Amino acid sequence: MTQTPTRATDRLRTVYDVEHEQFRDVVREFVAQHAEPNAERWDREGQVDRSLFERAAEAGILGFGIPEEYGGGGADDFRFNAVMGEELARNPVSSGMAGIALSNDIVIPYFTDLTNDEQKRRWLPGIAAGTLITAVAMTEPGTGSDLAGIRTRAVRDGDDYVIDGTKIFISNGQNADLVVTAVRTGADPHKGLSLIVVEADRPGFSRGRKLDKIGLHAQDTSELVFEGVRVPAANLLGAEGQGFLGLMRNLPQERISIAAAAVAASEGVLDRTLAYVKERHAFGKPIGSFQNTRFELAEMVTATQVSRAYIDQCLLRHAAGELSAEDAAAAKFWTTEQYVDIVNRCLQLHGGYGYMREYRIARDYEDARITTIYGGTTEIMKEIVGRSLGL
Repeated sequence: MTQTPTRATDRLRTVYDVEHEQFRDVVREFVAQHAEPNAERWDREGQVDRSLFERAAEAGILGFGIPEEYGGGGADDFRFNAVMGEELARNPVSSGMAGIALSNDIVIPYFTDLTNDEQKRRWLPGIAAGTLITAVAMTEPGTGSDLAGIRTRAVRDGDDYVIDGTKIFISNGQNADLVVTAVRTGADPHKGLSLIVVEADRPGFSRGRKLDKIGLHAQDTSELVFEGVRVPAANLLGAEGQGFLGLMRNLPQERISIAAAAVAASEGVLDRTLAYVKERHAFGKPIGSFQNTRFELAEMVTATQVSRAYIDQCLLRHAAGELSAEDAAAAKFWTTEQYVDIVNRCLQLHGGYGYMREYRIARDYEDARITTIYGGTTEIMKEIVGRSLGL
């Protein structure tokens, strides 16, 4: 039975069908059963249990986009991804759940869309079952959004590639079994890039530091080191030199995923702040009764409702295969900048308590900041949009 939407505005949305709302209930139940009891421990340890991925697969919230013949759900509809992202962002229980969403939205498409039949048979069943955890490794210590600066090198040696280099800021890095690795196979800045899947048990591959971040404490983010890692040429995704195109192909979905989650997170922050200002008293009355509080919340709620309408249209266009890279970039920078602003203003309405981590708003503040950076910085997103204007 479909659960009644928790927000009045949800009832006005037309982007989802009944099956999407039923899936929302499944995600909620999974979070309550598997994430809530472990959230504090995952925060302390800086990563989730490997078993979380298998449980997510059993529940149908991991690998639902993988074809049924390989053990997945066969749901080629990004709206399921968006529903999951919304639920995890609006009522955040643990940032560790982001590793599941990241696998669905960002990494698994490399394995479904860029693999040949042999590779699909080799990898997809394990990914769908949650026994093979995936990651994508693009960023390097000296290279972020500028993919042309990638220096990790793969040299062909007979039937193998030998890989040397270092990657940083890799989500799921500590748990990953299969790492889609962006490597340099030629001198051309773009045509010299390729994608190779590296199994984590190969000699020469090692995991560096589990990075200590401001927020998202339960989502493991790692350094990965490649020292003479020998990988079969059969692990190459697509043709040699086609890596840049492969990366560009998946980035719009990553960015619309971040944007959709940012709007849902903004809604959650506003809901919790509204409840707080009704309960918290100063000068003998609720702080929500002060004109400044009403004006602040009126502005933020209206701005979020506008973004919600905008993002829902983007989701429909993406599901129809009509969302451009420029549109995804615009959605990403607009919604994440708005999210950071809303969290900052809502923390101010909490006063001193907003700075205490026992209040959710303090953790929201920690977690929000990275959204304007990962998936492409705001500055890069504006550059993409600006160039599309012929400037």
